[in-house]
Amino acid sequence: MPAYNAALTLEQTYKEIPFEIVDEVILVDDHSTDNTYEVAKSLGVNHVIRHEKNTGYGGNQKTCYNKAVEIGADIVIMLHPDYQYTPKLLHSIAYLIANDVYEVVLASRILGKGALKGGMPMYKYIANRFLTAFQNILMNQKLSEYHTGYRAFSKNVLESIDYNVNSDDFVFDNQMLAQIAYAGYDMAEITCPTKYFEEASSINFSRSMKYGFGVLGTSIAFFLQRIRLGRFKIFKGIKFKSAIKNV
Repeated sequence: MPAYNAALTLEQTYKEIPFEIVDEVILVDDHSTDNTYEVAKSLGVNHVIRHEKNTGYGGNQKTCYNKAVEIGADIVIMLHPDYQYTPKLLHSIAYLIANDVYEVVLASRILGKGALKGGMPMYKYIANRFLTAFQNILMNQKLSEYHTGYRAFSKNVLESIDYNVNSDDFVFDNQMLAQIAYAGYDMAEITCPTKYFEEASSINFSRSMKYGFGVLGTSIAFFLQRIRLGRFKIFKGIKFKSAIKNV
């Protein structure tokens, strides 16, 4: 659970986690200005880590995944503690990996009508559709969206890519999926409702623009890397070939 100022929604999210299948919960507080850390400790979260300075959304995830690998997790699912995504899908997401159907599962807000019904701003919806179409063409995929924050990975996937070389900003998510696609893993998607409300985290318009350009750069880097197989680094911040270990 990558957390930043999630004190108001953390308890509701945590209490809906199906602990009959979840063994460990990791929460990384990215130097919140509220009492997220204290709330997490009071709830009894297994592993609570607090950054001494804000590292960004990508940097937060790196700490989450590194800790999950350290404790030997077989299936790792990222769930935002802001209650934008429902923990009730954890069963379905984990099932696909636990039964060796897929090693990567994304909960898509675009499949069905979850995004707009849940209050996604229209400009974000349109940008999501444009960026996803662009990425599918350049990355030779057929995903409904690359921008969901609800995603799951097998232990093998996390140990096969070097996600630590990626950006500490929001584009980390996209760079990681590019690494996974480059490594040859198939990605499954399930329909996911979402909720946009005041307490839920959301990046503003200027940060969204920066993220969008980062996504375009990642897709172009992926495409160039595929047609220039001999090169190790095409785009600053992404090392596709060097990021693949024994795949």
